[in-house]
Amino acid sequence: MAFSTIVEMNGREAWITLDGELDAGVAGEFRQAIEQVAQHKPEKLVLFASKLQFMASAGLRVLVFAKQHMGREVSIHVVGASGPVLNTLLMSGFDQSVYLQESYP
Repeated sequence: MAFSTIVEMNGREAWITLDGELDAGVAGEFRQAIEQVAQHKPEKLVLFASKLQFMASAGLRVLVFAKQHMGREVSIHVVGASGPVLNTLLMSGFDQSVYLQESYP
């Protein structure tokens, strides 16, 4: 399964839609999306993950990078994560560093 990102700015919010399987081979693409939106200095990073079917530890490393690169004042919201992706976030404890949401207003 391929991986893709769609990046949008919505006011002071950065939105990234993740689709497919996020593993070491494509983590660089996710990191580039994070670097792109970080240039706009958003207050909130919203990751739409309902179409994300798998996230390896490389994806978690990019989330850690996002948290460090964007700063503590930027909240990260993971929307629609389920199955293996949600399990990865929960088992790693990273759910304590982001806001997990079923939907986004």
